[in-house]
Amino acid sequence: MSIVLTDQGISAKASATSPSPSPAAGAEPILDGFLKTEPLRPHPPRRRAITAAHPEVTSLIGNDYRTAVIVLAVVAGQTALAALFGHLGFTYWWALLLGAYCIGAFANHAMFVAIHDCVHNAVCKTPLGNKWFAIIADLPNAVPTAMGFRCYHLKHHSHLGDYDYDADLPSHWEAKLVGNRWYGKAAWLFFFALMQVGRLNRLKATVPMYGTWTWINVAVIVAYDLAVLLLFGPAGLVYLFASFWFSVGLHPVGARWVQEHFTFDPEQETYDYYGPLNFIALNIGYHNEHHDFPEIPWTRLPTLKKMAPEFYDDLKAHKSWTKLFFSFIFDKRYTLYSRVDRSAANLAGPQAS
Repeated sequence: MSIVLTDQGISAKASATSPSPSPAAGAEPILDGFLKTEPLRPHPPRRRAITAAHPEVTSLIGNDYRTAVIVLAVVAGQTALAALFGHLGFTYWWALLLGAYCIGAFANHAMFVAIHDCVHNAVCKTPLGNKWFAIIADLPNAVPTAMGFRCYHLKHHSHLGDYDYDADLPSHWEAKLVGNRWYGKAAWLFFFALMQVGRLNRLKATVPMYGTWTWINVAVIVAYDLAVLLLFGPAGLVYLFASFWFSVGLHPVGARWVQEHFTFDPEQETYDYYGPLNFIALNIGYHNEHHDFPEIPWTRLPTLKKMAPEFYDDLKAHKSWTKLFFSFIFDKRYTLYSRVDRSAANLAGPQAS
């Protein structure tokens, strides 16, 4: 038997193969607004149901210092590659870009996941330790992102799918500008880092971003960048920035942003990715599990799924980021409105079509 959440609560159904998250044949692209959904987020009730059925899952909550070791190793590796490409110089610009796309993007993406775990205090035992390791993991990005992400990511959890508070939802101007054109969606992914920054001004009651830790983050990254520039030359710094740019954009790991919450079914707004890239992406694909229990480190999310299979096995899930990457770009049924919005304004308006 499998346990599913419904509008009325929790019910059981026979287990079956997980259905595809792809759009149904003949589905029309959503171009005039986000999908409506239930006012309440799905993850808190599922967490309560899982905890009641499997109280042992609470033993998974905590921190895992192995992430700190991975952070130090990846930062050292990216710094070494910055030294290599700095030594080669811009004569080998093609090798620099190829290295950034094929190696650096995966490394920096893993550091984003480490920052993500630090935000949930799942790396070190103390908030102070997690803040410092988030900043260390931020070094290869060449731009300060960790503390800004910390400010807004917690709102993403507490106000999932609410246009007024969740910076993960595209802005209306983004959706209207991009439409369902392949080149618009490719450009949106390429400039994804800028798109996220452009959403911050629309949010209500957000945590102040420019606090002491933000400036510490800025100072540390600037110092690191200057050291890279002086020791290895400008090509080394460009390698790091290109690694950052590809890691959040037009790259197979960029399909993560589509996988997590893009949907054609308003009854399921969070999706998992169960594929081989989880090995180097630190299990960020286990996204339902993470939203249900944000305090569980990435290393233990597969264990959570195994402990409570009846809650996860029948959810729609993706098996390939690469396939999703190309599907999102070239399938006209995908738009930036392929998301749910539980904001009061959207729930009060007409259903998108």
